[in-house]
Amino acid sequence: MHPTRRCLLATLPASLAASLATGLAAGLTGHAARAQGTGQATGQGALPSGPVTLIVPTAAGTTDFAARLLAEPLAQRLGQPVVVENRAGANGAIGSGAVARAKPDGLTLLVQYSGYHVGSPAVVSNLGYDVRKDFAPVALLMDSPQVLFANPRVPARTLAELIAYAKAHPGELNYASSGNGSMQHLGTELLKQRAGIDLVHVPYRGTGPVTQDLLAGRVELFMTTPPPLMPYLRDGSLRALAITSAERHPALPDVPTLAESGLPGLTIVAWFAVFAPAATPAPVLAHLTRAIDAVVATPDFRRRAEEQGAVIRAMTPAELGRRVNDELDEWTRVVRAANIRAE
Repeated sequence: MHPTRRCLLATLPASLAASLATGLAAGLTGHAARAQGTGQATGQGALPSGPVTLIVPTAAGTTDFAARLLAEPLAQRLGQPVVVENRAGANGAIGSGAVARAKPDGLTLLVQYSGYHVGSPAVVSNLGYDVRKDFAPVALLMDSPQVLFANPRVPARTLAELIAYAKAHPGELNYASSGNGSMQHLGTELLKQRAGIDLVHVPYRGTGPVTQDLLAGRVELFMTTPPPLMPYLRDGSLRALAITSAERHPALPDVPTLAESGLPGLTIVAWFAVFAPAATPAPVLAHLTRAIDAVVATPDFRRRAEEQGAVIRAMTPAELGRRVNDELDEWTRVVRAANIRAE
Protein backbone atom coordinates (compact mmCIF):
# COMPACT_ATOMS: atom_id res chain seq x y z
CA MET A 1 0.00 0.00 0.00
CA HIS A 2 1.28 3.50 -0.87
CA PRO A 3 2.36 5.26 2.33
CA THR A 4 -0.07 8.11 1.76
CA ARG A 5 -3.08 5.87 1.36
CA ARG A 6 -5.09 5.82 4.55
CA CYS A 7 -8.08 3.62 5.30
CA LEU A 8 -10.34 3.75 8.33
CA LEU A 9 -13.83 4.22 9.61
CA ALA A 10 -14.58 7.58 10.85
CA THR A 11 -17.57 6.68 12.93
CA LEU A 12 -18.40 4.08 15.51
CA PRO A 13 -20.71 1.36 14.20
CA ALA A 14 -23.57 2.17 16.57
CA SER A 15 -23.99 5.53 14.88
CA LEU A 16 -25.67 3.92 11.88
CA ALA A 17 -28.19 1.88 13.83
CA ALA A 18 -31.12 4.18 13.11
CA SER A 19 -30.35 4.65 9.42
CA LEU A 20 -29.81 0.97 8.82
CA ALA A 21 -32.84 -0.31 10.69
CA THR A 22 -35.33 0.58 7.98
CA GLY A 23 -33.24 -0.88 5.16
CA LEU A 24 -32.68 -4.10 7.03
CA ALA A 25 -36.22 -4.68 8.26
CA ALA A 26 -37.10 -6.75 5.22
CA GLY A 27 -35.31 -10.04 4.90
CA LEU A 28 -32.96 -9.81 7.90
CA THR A 29 -34.70 -10.93 11.08
CA GLY A 30 -33.48 -12.40 14.35
CA HIS A 31 -29.96 -13.44 15.11
CA ALA A 32 -29.77 -16.52 12.93
CA ALA A 33 -29.95 -17.38 9.28
CA ARG A 34 -30.81 -21.04 8.78
CA ALA A 35 -29.96 -22.95 5.66
CA GLN A 36 -32.08 -25.71 4.27
CA GLY A 37 -30.31 -29.07 4.36
CA THR A 38 -27.51 -30.50 6.44
CA GLY A 39 -24.02 -29.31 7.25
CA GLN A 40 -21.11 -30.33 5.07
CA ALA A 41 -18.83 -32.62 7.05
CA THR A 42 -16.96 -34.22 4.18
CA GLY A 43 -14.67 -33.05 1.41
CA GLN A 44 -11.46 -31.07 1.54
CA GLY A 45 -11.93 -27.79 3.39
CA ALA A 46 -15.50 -28.58 4.47
CA LEU A 47 -16.45 -27.40 7.93
CA PRO A 48 -17.38 -29.60 10.88
CA SER A 49 -21.12 -30.05 11.30
CA GLY A 50 -22.92 -27.48 13.41
CA PRO A 51 -23.69 -23.77 13.24
CA VAL A 52 -21.15 -21.20 12.12
CA THR A 53 -21.10 -18.24 14.53
CA LEU A 54 -20.30 -14.78 13.20
CA ILE A 55 -19.18 -12.78 16.23
CA VAL A 56 -19.70 -9.03 15.88
CA PRO A 57 -17.70 -6.98 18.44
CA THR A 58 -20.31 -4.19 18.47
CA ALA A 59 -23.97 -3.59 19.09
CA ALA A 60 -26.26 -2.79 16.17
CA GLY A 61 -24.59 -0.69 13.49
CA THR A 62 -22.52 -1.00 10.33
CA THR A 63 -20.56 -4.10 11.36
CA ASP A 64 -23.75 -5.72 12.59
CA PHE A 65 -25.35 -4.83 9.26
CA ALA A 66 -22.49 -6.40 7.32
CA ALA A 67 -22.73 -9.62 9.35
CA ARG A 68 -26.49 -9.94 8.92
CA LEU A 69 -26.26 -9.18 5.23
CA LEU A 70 -23.77 -12.05 4.96
CA ALA A 71 -25.41 -14.61 7.25
CA GLU A 72 -28.39 -15.94 5.31
CA PRO A 73 -26.75 -16.36 1.90
CA LEU A 74 -23.62 -17.78 3.53
CA ALA A 75 -25.75 -20.38 5.31
CA GLN A 76 -27.19 -21.36 1.96
CA ARG A 77 -23.70 -21.65 0.44
CA LEU A 78 -22.31 -23.70 3.32
CA GLY A 79 -25.39 -25.85 3.81
CA GLN A 80 -25.43 -25.31 7.57
CA PRO A 81 -26.74 -22.67 9.99
CA VAL A 82 -25.00 -19.32 10.35
CA VAL A 83 -25.69 -17.37 13.54
CA VAL A 84 -24.85 -13.71 14.25
CA GLU A 85 -23.79 -13.02 17.83
CA ASN A 86 -23.13 -9.50 19.14
CA ARG A 87 -20.43 -9.23 21.81
CA ALA A 88 -19.97 -5.51 22.29
CA GLY A 89 -17.68 -3.74 24.72
CA ALA A 90 -14.18 -2.41 25.34
CA ASN A 91 -13.88 -0.86 21.86
CA GLY A 92 -14.33 -4.25 20.21
CA ALA A 93 -11.87 -6.09 22.43
CA ILE A 94 -14.45 -8.42 24.04
CA GLY A 95 -15.76 -9.89 20.80
CA SER A 96 -12.41 -9.85 19.05
CA GLY A 97 -10.70 -11.56 21.96
CA ALA A 98 -13.36 -14.26 22.03
CA VAL A 99 -12.58 -15.18 18.41
CA ALA A 100 -8.83 -15.05 18.99
CA ARG A 101 -9.26 -17.68 21.73
CA ALA A 102 -11.91 -19.78 19.93
CA LYS A 103 -11.37 -23.32 18.65
CA PRO A 104 -9.75 -22.93 15.20
CA ASP A 105 -12.19 -25.14 13.30
CA GLY A 106 -13.90 -22.55 11.13
CA LEU A 107 -17.11 -22.51 13.13
CA THR A 108 -16.31 -19.25 14.97
CA LEU A 109 -15.54 -16.20 12.84
CA LEU A 110 -15.08 -12.48 13.49
CA VAL A 111 -16.94 -9.95 11.35
CA GLN A 112 -14.69 -6.99 12.02
CA TYR A 113 -14.61 -3.24 11.48
CA SER A 114 -11.31 -1.58 10.64
CA GLY A 115 -11.65 0.95 13.45
CA TYR A 116 -11.40 -1.85 15.98
CA HIS A 117 -8.96 -4.03 14.07
CA VAL A 118 -6.31 -1.44 13.19
CA GLY A 119 -7.43 1.65 15.13
CA SER A 120 -7.82 0.31 18.66
CA PRO A 121 -4.43 -1.50 18.68
CA ALA A 122 -2.73 1.74 17.63
CA VAL A 123 -4.13 3.45 20.74
CA VAL A 124 -4.40 0.64 23.30
CA SER A 125 -1.39 -1.59 23.90
CA ASN A 126 -2.99 -4.22 26.15
CA LEU A 127 -6.03 -5.49 24.27
CA GLY A 128 -5.26 -9.09 25.21
CA TYR A 129 -4.59 -10.24 21.65
CA ASP A 130 -2.33 -9.39 18.71
CA VAL A 131 -4.17 -8.62 15.48
CA ARG A 132 -1.10 -9.56 13.43
CA LYS A 133 -0.64 -12.98 15.05
CA ASP A 134 -3.99 -14.13 16.44
CA PHE A 135 -6.24 -13.83 13.38
CA ALA A 136 -6.26 -15.31 9.89
CA PRO A 137 -7.81 -13.08 7.19
CA VAL A 138 -10.68 -14.78 5.37
CA ALA A 139 -12.46 -12.23 3.15
CA LEU A 140 -13.17 -8.54 2.64
CA LEU A 141 -16.88 -7.69 2.74
CA MET A 142 -17.01 -4.00 1.84
CA ASP A 143 -15.35 -0.59 2.02
CA SER A 144 -17.18 2.54 3.20
CA PRO A 145 -16.02 6.09 2.41
CA GLN A 146 -16.57 8.95 4.84
CA VAL A 147 -17.74 12.53 4.38
CA LEU A 148 -16.50 15.65 6.15
CA PHE A 149 -19.64 17.50 7.24
CA ALA A 150 -19.74 21.12 8.40
CA ASN A 151 -22.33 23.28 10.07
CA PRO A 152 -23.33 26.02 7.57
CA ARG A 153 -22.07 28.65 9.99
CA VAL A 154 -18.53 27.60 9.10
CA PRO A 155 -17.30 30.18 6.56
CA ALA A 156 -16.25 27.58 3.99
CA ARG A 157 -18.08 25.79 1.20
CA THR A 158 -15.16 23.61 0.13
CA LEU A 159 -12.33 21.79 1.88
CA ALA A 160 -9.83 24.18 0.32
CA GLU A 161 -11.70 27.13 1.82
CA LEU A 162 -11.85 25.35 5.18
CA ILE A 163 -8.10 24.76 5.17
CA ALA A 164 -7.43 28.39 4.26
CA TYR A 165 -9.74 29.62 7.03
CA ALA A 166 -8.25 27.25 9.60
CA LYS A 167 -4.73 28.39 8.76
CA ALA A 168 -5.79 32.00 9.19
CA HIS A 169 -7.63 31.22 12.45
CA PRO A 170 -5.67 28.43 14.16
CA GLY A 171 -7.50 26.75 17.03
CA GLU A 172 -10.81 28.55 16.43
CA LEU A 173 -12.66 25.70 14.71
CA ASN A 174 -13.55 22.49 16.50
CA TYR A 175 -14.43 19.00 15.35
CA ALA A 176 -16.39 16.25 17.05
CA SER A 177 -15.77 12.55 17.51
CA SER A 178 -17.57 9.78 19.34
CA GLY A 179 -14.74 9.51 21.84
CA ASN A 180 -11.06 10.06 22.50
CA GLY A 181 -9.02 7.61 20.48
CA SER A 182 -11.98 6.71 18.26
CA MET A 183 -11.49 6.40 14.53
CA GLN A 184 -13.37 9.65 14.04
CA HIS A 185 -10.71 11.24 16.23
CA LEU A 186 -7.84 9.52 14.43
CA GLY A 187 -9.22 10.27 10.98
CA THR A 188 -9.59 13.97 11.58
CA GLU A 189 -6.15 14.10 13.18
CA LEU A 190 -4.75 12.59 9.99
CA LEU A 191 -6.56 15.23 7.97
CA LYS A 192 -5.10 17.92 10.25
CA GLN A 193 -1.60 16.54 9.83
CA ARG A 194 -1.83 16.38 6.06
CA ALA A 195 -3.46 19.81 5.71
CA GLY A 196 -1.26 21.51 8.31
CA ILE A 197 -4.15 22.99 10.28
CA ASP A 198 -5.11 23.31 13.95
CA LEU A 199 -8.60 22.13 14.91
CA VAL A 200 -9.80 21.54 18.47
CA HIS A 201 -11.03 18.03 19.29
CA VAL A 202 -14.35 17.73 21.17
CA PRO A 203 -14.96 14.09 22.21
CA TYR A 204 -18.47 12.78 22.80
CA ARG A 205 -19.86 9.47 23.99
CA GLY A 206 -21.61 8.30 20.85
CA THR A 207 -22.59 9.83 17.55
CA GLY A 208 -26.19 10.75 18.43
CA PRO A 209 -25.14 13.64 20.69
CA VAL A 210 -22.60 14.72 18.05
CA THR A 211 -25.34 15.07 15.45
CA GLN A 212 -27.48 17.20 17.75
CA ASP A 213 -24.63 19.56 18.58
CA LEU A 214 -23.42 19.70 14.98
CA LEU A 215 -26.86 20.79 13.84
CA ALA A 216 -27.02 23.37 16.64
CA GLY A 217 -23.57 24.72 15.78
CA ARG A 218 -22.01 23.83 19.14
CA VAL A 219 -19.45 21.82 17.15
CA GLU A 220 -18.53 22.73 13.62
CA LEU A 221 -17.04 19.72 11.83
CA PHE A 222 -17.66 15.97 11.83
CA MET A 223 -16.24 13.22 9.63
CA THR A 224 -18.55 10.20 9.36
CA THR A 225 -20.30 7.82 7.01
CA PRO A 226 -23.03 9.65 5.05
CA PRO A 227 -26.30 7.69 5.63
CA PRO A 228 -27.30 9.09 9.05
CA LEU A 229 -26.67 12.70 8.02
CA MET A 230 -28.04 12.58 4.48
CA PRO A 231 -31.45 14.08 5.44
CA TYR A 232 -29.71 17.11 6.95
CA LEU A 233 -27.51 17.47 3.89
CA ARG A 234 -30.55 17.45 1.61
CA ASP A 235 -32.44 20.09 3.58
CA GLY A 236 -29.40 22.34 3.92
CA SER A 237 -28.94 21.89 7.67
CA LEU A 238 -25.42 20.58 7.04
CA ARG A 239 -22.82 21.03 4.32
CA ALA A 240 -20.60 18.29 2.81
CA LEU A 241 -17.08 19.56 2.13
CA ALA A 242 -15.39 16.42 0.79
CA ILE A 243 -15.70 12.67 0.49
CA THR A 244 -12.75 10.57 1.61
CA SER A 245 -12.73 7.92 -1.14
CA ALA A 246 -10.52 7.91 -4.22
CA GLU A 247 -13.56 8.53 -6.44
CA ARG A 248 -16.81 10.42 -6.01
CA HIS A 249 -19.76 8.36 -4.81
CA PRO A 250 -22.89 8.02 -7.00
CA ALA A 251 -25.07 9.05 -4.06
CA LEU A 252 -23.08 12.29 -3.65
CA PRO A 253 -21.98 13.23 -7.17
CA ASP A 254 -21.39 16.90 -6.30
CA VAL A 255 -19.11 16.23 -3.33
CA PRO A 256 -15.42 16.27 -4.38
CA THR A 257 -12.79 13.85 -3.11
CA LEU A 258 -9.93 14.82 -0.81
CA ALA A 259 -7.57 14.59 -3.77
CA GLU A 260 -9.75 16.96 -5.80
CA SER A 261 -9.77 19.28 -2.80
CA GLY A 262 -6.00 19.64 -2.62
CA LEU A 263 -4.90 16.58 -0.63
CA PRO A 264 -3.66 14.16 -3.31
CA GLY A 265 -3.12 10.53 -2.35
CA LEU A 266 -5.18 10.73 0.84
CA THR A 267 -8.17 8.44 1.32
CA ILE A 268 -9.98 7.66 4.57
CA VAL A 269 -12.06 4.56 4.01
CA ALA A 270 -13.59 2.06 6.40
CA TRP A 271 -13.56 -1.64 5.72
CA PHE A 272 -15.47 -4.63 7.04
CA ALA A 273 -13.95 -8.08 6.82
CA VAL A 274 -14.09 -11.64 8.14
CA PHE A 275 -11.31 -13.20 10.22
CA ALA A 276 -10.81 -16.62 11.79
CA PRO A 277 -8.59 -17.77 14.68
CA ALA A 278 -4.98 -17.89 13.48
CA ALA A 279 -4.56 -21.66 13.75
CA THR A 280 -7.52 -22.49 11.50
CA PRO A 281 -6.37 -25.06 8.87
CA ALA A 282 -5.63 -23.65 5.42
CA PRO A 283 -8.20 -25.87 3.63
CA VAL A 284 -10.94 -24.65 5.99
CA LEU A 285 -9.92 -21.03 5.42
CA ALA A 286 -9.97 -21.54 1.65
CA HIS A 287 -13.42 -23.15 1.88
CA LEU A 288 -14.76 -20.17 3.83
CA THR A 289 -13.13 -17.65 1.51
CA ARG A 290 -14.72 -19.22 -1.56
CA ALA A 291 -18.16 -19.23 0.05
CA ILE A 292 -17.97 -15.65 1.35
CA ASP A 293 -16.51 -14.26 -1.88
CA ALA A 294 -19.37 -15.91 -3.78
CA VAL A 295 -21.92 -14.18 -1.54
CA VAL A 296 -20.23 -10.78 -1.84
CA ALA A 297 -20.24 -11.12 -5.63
CA THR A 298 -24.02 -11.48 -5.83
CA PRO A 299 -26.08 -8.52 -7.13
CA ASP A 300 -28.27 -8.52 -4.02
CA PHE A 301 -25.35 -8.19 -1.61
CA ARG A 302 -23.80 -5.44 -3.73
CA ARG A 303 -27.08 -3.54 -4.00
CA ARG A 304 -27.77 -3.63 -0.27
CA ALA A 305 -24.21 -2.59 0.57
CA GLU A 306 -24.19 0.27 -1.92
CA GLU A 307 -27.51 1.55 -0.56
CA GLN A 308 -25.63 2.24 2.68
CA GLY A 309 -22.82 4.09 0.90
CA ALA A 310 -20.46 1.10 0.80
CA VAL A 311 -18.25 -0.03 -2.08
CA ILE A 312 -17.63 -3.66 -3.09
CA ARG A 313 -14.18 -4.55 -4.36
CA ALA A 314 -12.19 -7.76 -4.67
CA MET A 315 -9.37 -8.57 -2.26
CA THR A 316 -7.62 -11.85 -1.54
CA PRO A 317 -6.92 -12.98 2.05
CA ALA A 318 -3.21 -12.26 1.49
CA GLU A 319 -4.03 -8.73 0.35
CA LEU A 320 -6.33 -8.26 3.34
CA GLY A 321 -3.51 -9.37 5.63
CA ARG A 322 -1.15 -6.85 4.09
CA ARG A 323 -3.81 -4.16 4.44
CA VAL A 324 -4.06 -4.90 8.17
CA ASN A 325 -0.28 -4.66 8.59
CA ASP A 326 0.04 -1.48 6.55
CA GLU A 327 -2.82 0.33 8.24
CA LEU A 328 -1.78 -0.67 11.74
CA ASP A 329 1.66 0.81 11.03
CA GLU A 330 0.10 3.96 9.57
CA TRP A 331 -2.35 4.54 12.41
CA THR A 332 0.35 3.98 14.98
CA ARG A 333 2.33 6.80 13.36
CA VAL A 334 -0.74 9.07 13.38
CA VAL A 335 -1.40 8.32 17.06
CA ARG A 336 2.18 9.05 18.04
CA ALA A 337 2.33 12.27 16.01
CA ALA A 338 -0.88 13.51 17.61
CA ASN A 339 0.06 12.20 21.08
CA ILE A 340 -3.31 10.44 21.36
CA ARG A 341 -3.85 8.37 24.48
CA ALA A 342 -6.65 6.01 25.44
CA GLU A 343 -9.12 7.30 28.01
